[in-house]
Amino acid sequence: MSGAALLLLAAFLGVLLVLAWPLGAYLAKVGEGDAPVPGLRWLHGAERALYRAGGTAGAMGWKTYAGALLAFNLAGTLFVYGVQRLQGVLPLNPQALPGVGPDSSFNTAVSFATNTNWQGYAGEATMSHFTQMVALAGQNFFSAATGIAVVFALIRAFAARSSASIGNFWVDVTRATVYVLLPLSLLLAVFLAGQGVIQNFDGYRTAALLDPVAYTVDGVAQAAATQTLPMGPVASQEAIKLLGTNGGGFFNANSAHPYENPTALSNFVQMLAIFLIPAALCFAFGRMVGDVRQGWTVLAAMTLIFVLMTLAIFAAEQQAHPGLLSLGVDAAGGNMEGKESRFGVHASGLFAAVTTAASCGAVNAMHDSFMPLGGAVPLLLMQLGEVVFGGVGSGLYGMLVFALLAVFVAGLMIGRTPEYLGKKIQAHEMKMVAVAILVTPVLVLGGTAIAVTAGAGVAGIANPGAHGFSEILYAFSSAANNNGSAFAGLSANTPFYNVMLALAMWFGRFAVIVPILAIAGALAAKPRLPATSGTMPTHGVLFVLLLTGVVLLVGVLNYVPALALGPVIEHLQLFQ
Repeated sequence: MSGAALLLLAAFLGVLLVLAWPLGAYLAKVGEGDAPVPGLRWLHGAERALYRAGGTAGAMGWKTYAGALLAFNLAGTLFVYGVQRLQGVLPLNPQALPGVGPDSSFNTAVSFATNTNWQGYAGEATMSHFTQMVALAGQNFFSAATGIAVVFALIRAFAARSSASIGNFWVDVTRATVYVLLPLSLLLAVFLAGQGVIQNFDGYRTAALLDPVAYTVDGVAQAAATQTLPMGPVASQEAIKLLGTNGGGFFNANSAHPYENPTALSNFVQMLAIFLIPAALCFAFGRMVGDVRQGWTVLAAMTLIFVLMTLAIFAAEQQAHPGLLSLGVDAAGGNMEGKESRFGVHASGLFAAVTTAASCGAVNAMHDSFMPLGGAVPLLLMQLGEVVFGGVGSGLYGMLVFALLAVFVAGLMIGRTPEYLGKKIQAHEMKMVAVAILVTPVLVLGGTAIAVTAGAGVAGIANPGAHGFSEILYAFSSAANNNGSAFAGLSANTPFYNVMLALAMWFGRFAVIVPILAIAGALAAKPRLPATSGTMPTHGVLFVLLLTGVVLLVGVLNYVPALALGPVIEHLQLFQ
């Protein structure tokens, strides 16, 4: 392991901690519900007037909260679908791009409404500026705000003392958007534009090549002296894509494109932006439940798993590819296939770990070109449920579900009634925990099984054998866990994959959220018991290790057979 890799990882985590601590205090104020937010008190009156005008004020039980959430996201899905289909007649379309096909529109609408941002299309050649700005970026804000709203509801349930309410969805999603996502996105967009990320409303520009390229078509020698460059409002879209852990990209090359990610500094800041809100929510959690140690404990478990996984990627990608070595190619810099030379192995490996630990999906390198075990790490990070920081809100509420499982298992081992933050964990909560944890493995493994046995599924494989299986497994892991990144070797923009992956994305999002809101409703109604000498502490090193072990154990039990059929076999074949 090189010193440069360790220094980069340490610098990243250090800066993240410095930024997340004050943001966590701010998020705790935002999550208080109807209280004014320090520094933005002038907005509070307009905010309350908006709720009164919309008739959306008042406390909600968990069923009402879940109903409002589902209706809101269904409406967003239909809106994005309609905009894509009508794109050819809508404004801000300087490229005169036609409407998007029905199956691709369906897949993309579900993708952006579920915070997945899986893209089966090339953005610069498919989506107009209007579609990018109004439909896709709009859902980037709203899907991220939905995740924050759910985690606020769950945290309130832990902090409540026999309450029938878990908050108000409309209040939560509005405050998350207005007080958190909008101002942070504005700041990041200005920074990115200063780094060289483009921000305009042009169509295409033609640039003269410094070195004309000669090529042959049907035996006729030709030369290219110009290149057509796509333009657009990229910096503004890039900011919320990262801060909302949405993923996707204005361009098909995503954050490997120099117009999205031009410098080493922009690359570093983009990684920070992905983790910033998920890390800060851990501190907000500690403050809102009245015990900051709880937030530190959850953050420590996330960080421990993240560091271990990142070091595994570094180790794998610093190795030279045996195929290149056999050809006598100098590969002293490690496996540079599919990576940008301006970032190198370490920054690309760290970005891969960040984007798949979070529910983001933005990429600055092609994961399909990683070494087999290097590609297995992003795959496993998604399969753990994306609770290692995870998406905005979704990472923390996913980790809290594992915390409930951890205290339940520990309680059975020591013969005590499981408690977490003074709330007894009983049969109903554990049934909902089981549903929330098992939904995604069923979607991933079931979807993969159907795809590898269906002719339409196998037809999309570009690399047969173990790697082709990994491509399909990665696609369904990404969709069901709402990540959005891809191995890129799978031709997934087909009716089969557009429908199958859309179903995985929808149920991977909302079949997890609804049980979590049911848990929140049950916990909110329970009294918060004081800690006694017999209460198992849920902070400190022991619980960090217990929580980490439970997360890893569930992932191993669910996915090791599938991983053995893909990355493990490919690794053995590579070095055979």
